[in-house]
Amino acid sequence: MPEVRLVGPNGEQVGIVPIAKALELAREADLDLVEVAPTARPPVAKLMDYGKFKYESAMKAREARKNQAHTVIKEIKLRPKIDPHDYETKKGHVVRFLKAGDKVKVTIMFRGREQSRPELGYRLLQRLADDVEELGFVESRPKQDGRNMIMVIGPHKKKVARGQETETA
Repeated sequence: MPEVRLVGPNGEQVGIVPIAKALELAREADLDLVEVAPTARPPVAKLMDYGKFKYESAMKAREARKNQAHTVIKEIKLRPKIDPHDYETKKGHVVRFLKAGDKVKVTIMFRGREQSRPELGYRLLQRLADDVEELGFVESRPKQDGRNMIMVIGPHKKKVARGQETETA
């Protein structure tokens, strides 16, 4: 580009100047000419210390990554002919994961002749979804995947960052 919109070292607008003049001003001020908005017409350049610019942009990126919520998916595996007590134990695990704010992937594993009765697995997943419906919702409906049937349950409320729990009186 033959000219740029120049911003001074303190954020003041210098105006639209030729690149040669902008480079000369940068040399006089012992600063770098940094292009901050290359897609603008004309492009925006700023007189600044390039090392400081790189450091500040790295810190902004790091801060953005820190504030990003990462979701954890826990997995529970069941069999179609599960004992009632074992079912309650597994349901307790699902409840604990949902209370912690994690998603739960529930897998029903079919073996042998059980594969010809997928409705057993479907009913079991529906029963589990109904049992934990106050804590979570069905994110993906039960679907057959080879020998397994899979369903994902997500928590209702957002996950609270560990150590930053707020009290509501």
